[in-house]
Amino acid sequence: MTTQLRPTDREDIAQRLLRSSAKASYDPLTEIDWDTPVEADRYAMPPHRISLYGTPLWDRLSEAQRKELSRQEVASVAGIGIWFETILMQMLVRHAYNGDPTSSHVQYSYTEVADECRHSVMFAHFIRKMGAPYHRLDPWVRFLGKWFKATSNGPLTFSGALFVEELLDQMQREAMADEELEPLTRAVARLHVTEEARHMRYAREELIRDWPRRTALTRAYSRIVLALVAYHATDRLVSPGCYARVGLDPKEARRAARRNPHWRASKTWFARQAVETFTAAGMMSGPARRIWRRAGLLEGTA
Repeated sequence: MTTQLRPTDREDIAQRLLRSSAKASYDPLTEIDWDTPVEADRYAMPPHRISLYGTPLWDRLSEAQRKELSRQEVASVAGIGIWFETILMQMLVRHAYNGDPTSSHVQYSYTEVADECRHSVMFAHFIRKMGAPYHRLDPWVRFLGKWFKATSNGPLTFSGALFVEELLDQMQREAMADEELEPLTRAVARLHVTEEARHMRYAREELIRDWPRRTALTRAYSRIVLALVAYHATDRLVSPGCYARVGLDPKEARRAARRNPHWRASKTWFARQAVETFTAAGMMSGPARRIWRRAGLLEGTA
């Protein structure tokens, strides 16, 4: 394990995160201007991160359709964010249930739940402003989510949280720095990135503290389950319904996206920080690594 993965004192880091939360926590309903119309002549995400970029289907779309697809896709990603934040809130409450509520560690867990509540509301408003519907996930993934939140152990709670948070963080850091993009997208990204930095530190610290204490069997099980969560979460980032909204056949477009090397490269890029942490911690070995490779989340894989 590298120096980067050595945890600090549990109470010390929690106290620092609580102080940071007191100084820089935001109410998205008041911090973001929801009344200004969305600028339809701008992309809502970088064009090269759109799932069909570089495909024949992309070439068939007009510039207006491409911009509309960007709004639909970024709204779909926000929907995945709501799905997983709802799971995470329940896992954090379970994590705190047997703890000492007077400890800073448990109090930060409660603080993060409050943050995630606000983020889910923010994403819901964002989806509506993008002119997109909320795409319900298929029954299999809804079942997987229920099973995951009900049975997850400590390493799974925090590795799952870290994966999804790192994924969104990479996407949003790129978006917030791009002054050509739609302003509302950048405002939502900026607020989320600010608060998620604390959440990722909390999750990373708890994961690398807990993981070495687990038995070989628990670690083998956790590797597989984390890989499955990563696979299905990234595979559903863009709902097929997004394609229908711009006049494409959803099945044809979904096949094109899955085969698109540009989209696979983007997913690898989104996941790279989480993959680096999990590799250093020893969570990427054995059969689990094959699932990560199949998901297109490892560099140099097809």
